[in-house]
Amino acid sequence: MPVEPGRFANPPASGLRVTWLGHSAVLLEIDGHRFLTDPVWSERVGPVGFMGPKRWFPPLVALKDLPPLDAVVLSHDHYDHLDYATIVALKDRVTFVAPLGVGAHLERWGVPADRIVEVDWWDTHTFGDLTLWAVPARHASGRELFVDDGATLWAGYAFLGADHRVYYTGDTGLFPGMRTIGERLGPFDLTMIEIGQYDQAWPDWHLGPEQALEAHRRVRGAVMLPVHWGLFALASHGWTEPMERALAARDSGAVLISPRPGQSVEPTVEKPQERWWPALPWRKAAEYPGRRGPRGMSHRQGALKAAPPDSRAMCPCGRQGTSVAG
Repeated sequence: MPVEPGRFANPPASGLRVTWLGHSAVLLEIDGHRFLTDPVWSERVGPVGFMGPKRWFPPLVALKDLPPLDAVVLSHDHYDHLDYATIVALKDRVTFVAPLGVGAHLERWGVPADRIVEVDWWDTHTFGDLTLWAVPARHASGRELFVDDGATLWAGYAFLGADHRVYYTGDTGLFPGMRTIGERLGPFDLTMIEIGQYDQAWPDWHLGPEQALEAHRRVRGAVMLPVHWGLFALASHGWTEPMERALAARDSGAVLISPRPGQSVEPTVEKPQERWWPALPWRKAAEYPGRRGPRGMSHRQGALKAAPPDSRAMCPCGRQGTSVAG
């Protein structure tokens, strides 16, 4: 669904509107503020432009047609979340919020230092009357194989506006600290939680559909927008499987919305649940269960310690050889 530039001229009547652009790119409008999460406009994700997983549909809005933004919010430095070409195109237009160490990439790519805000877990940054919290996640980082493994931080975020609260996982596995996020900063009107690109080879790095719903419950979410699916093939599952499994796993207390890419939704007043994707074979949870990692690993290095050694080489979300652009 192409995004017409004039759509954002008027603020959402409810104060909260979300436009999913595929994978983890979301244009979030909350209480008079606008944020863009993990934008990737390149055709492929990877260290070189002619290799790596290719996007399944072109960008739904040109970068030049984006509305004014308070900030681009980056969760970590893997290629499917931190895209060199996109950052360069936006570098003189917007503030970037990124976990510790990721700012070095941005500066090297020409982003002015005064446009970069680096955050540690539980740090805050204010945009007028909105407070952005960086919160823990269980993942990893790095853009060059065996060179910068875990050298920069990864994070999720909580957007606390005057009237609404939104949680974004970034990339993460399930961990006990999610309850702390919910207790300290929830409840959330909307959660944007990753459901795709999971595999038994890297069970501690990504939630998968069933654990995504558990994460939604732990942080005390009301409405859940599934993200991290529907644009790139980074795992062995079919492209519709994450959403099919999430719908199958939800209980009566979980409200999932399934907007088409590019569709804008005000989740406190409308809850689209259209099955817009094709009916394709998919593996049920009993056929391909995820393996939960060791309990209690909520420290930033916990994901690396808990992940089996082979998962560092196999997970295609991050390091894919020596970086050329980044």
